[in-house]
Amino acid sequence: MSTPNLTLQSYLTGSAKIPSSKSQPKFPSEEVTAIIAELDRAIIEKERKQPERKYLGASSLGDPCARKLQYRYMGQAKDSDKGFPAKVLRTFALGHTIEDLMIMYFRDAGFDLRTEKYGEQFGFDTAEGEVRGHIDGVICGGPLHLSYPMLWECKSASDKKFNEFVRKGVADANPVYAAQVALYQAYMNLSENPCVFTVLNKNTSEIYIELVSFDAELAQKTSDKAVQILEATRGNDILPRIAQNDDFHICKWCEFRKTCWQKKGAE
Repeated sequence: MSTPNLTLQSYLTGSAKIPSSKSQPKFPSEEVTAIIAELDRAIIEKERKQPERKYLGASSLGDPCARKLQYRYMGQAKDSDKGFPAKVLRTFALGHTIEDLMIMYFRDAGFDLRTEKYGEQFGFDTAEGEVRGHIDGVICGGPLHLSYPMLWECKSASDKKFNEFVRKGVADANPVYAAQVALYQAYMNLSENPCVFTVLNKNTSEIYIELVSFDAELAQKTSDKAVQILEATRGNDILPRIAQNDDFHICKWCEFRKTCWQKKGAE
């Protein structure tokens, strides 16, 4: 492979020209597609190697279908056609990057935002470790005269979903997130002050912040659901389905749709 005989001095004196891109070879689209396919393959393989949760996660207990949560807790394999594609996994990874950015923004603004203790993410566990949650952070002080400490939860969303948060608030726009916040406030003893719920628009980089007051009723309801799932599983009982048929909108996207509706013994 030849190396262009070009130096910085030759560019400065005008004695040389940057090679035209027209002379560069055009690679066939098949090769580009193959590169992307390899990236996607590696992303999916890495995800498959991640250990499955062996507990009920507080971040998902707000899901309306208790049977789905029970399947997850039991370690039930997902339907073969329900694994996340690489594109979705990249979106999840982008959300973690956005969280890191928001941490920087808050700290640069003078807020005492804490996310770890001794290198471990803040969190809680209850029911002998069968129910666990990990929070994004706690704001312990800052440049504004607010009541501290405050739970901090960070999300990102597409433009359409972001505008739903703006119009409706977290309780109506995403009940799963609302239940997550209520549980965290309850079990982390952060219920006296509102949660700073942050959403960054992935399309426009706008920031939405909502101060979410503690909802004791929602926290109790969500906690009771966790107990119901644990007791049913220990008793070898499968909780009822959420719908009467599998074309219900929640069932259409469930990773256990075939297991729930078609497999023998799923009743």
